[in-house]
Amino acid sequence: MTAGLVFAGVLTAAGVGYLHLTLRLVRRGASWPLRRPLFWLCGLLAAGFALVGPPATAHHDFSAHMLGHLLVGMVGPLFLVLAAPVTLALRALPQERARRVGHVLRSAPATVLTHPATASALNLGGLWLLYRGGVYPLMSDDQAVSFLVHLHVLAAGYLFTYAILAGPDPAPHAPGPSWRAGFLVLSVAAHNILAKSLYADPPPGVPAEQAVEGSQLMYYGGAPVEITLFALVCLRWYRSTRLAGPVTGRTSCR
Repeated sequence: MTAGLVFAGVLTAAGVGYLHLTLRLVRRGASWPLRRPLFWLCGLLAAGFALVGPPATAHHDFSAHMLGHLLVGMVGPLFLVLAAPVTLALRALPQERARRVGHVLRSAPATVLTHPATASALNLGGLWLLYRGGVYPLMSDDQAVSFLVHLHVLAAGYLFTYAILAGPDPAPHAPGPSWRAGFLVLSVAAHNILAKSLYADPPPGVPAEQAVEGSQLMYYGGAPVEITLFALVCLRWYRSTRLAGPVTGRTSCR
């Protein structure tokens, strides 16, 4: 079984599972915003195109590979996080199973993994190891390496996005918005520095022309997602400040 078939099966199961929980919730008479299933679908499609489509095996084409990196590591995770799958599970699952999910969220390992420092290290550290640690050339020769790299990029991208946004799913141990914004700034800087280094010094086996195109795609193509993350963090920061502000006279915070 190829890696593409494995990813296709996993993504299909994720889509069916999300739809099943949504229908279960709706049958109970509860509401669930339509935008969230649409976000989930967009995230699965973005990740699916990168993991199963042409970019998945385009290791000989650095530009196509980098497009896959943007989709599976940045665009897909953003949509998947905004779909709030954990919140859906907490609301739709039977009480005992939902309680177990809550225990996992509050556990010590989850606290460490979902801290922005840990998530940033896993996300950006993995990319630096991929392109500067000699892993990238192995992807075209070893299917297992390619599978593990794609799996890591997707999981680390999701974890990083969740840790930075601290929502819409519950994030009981998330640091304040100023800390999360700071880690986002550092991560964007590390991402852009890596892109510039690939422009100046391509990985082994990557032609200079492809390195230029791929590094520019990495630098500029990631900007819309990074700007969106900044906007969402600032929006949540603003809302939390309003809610925490003093109430005077007949003015109320809503």
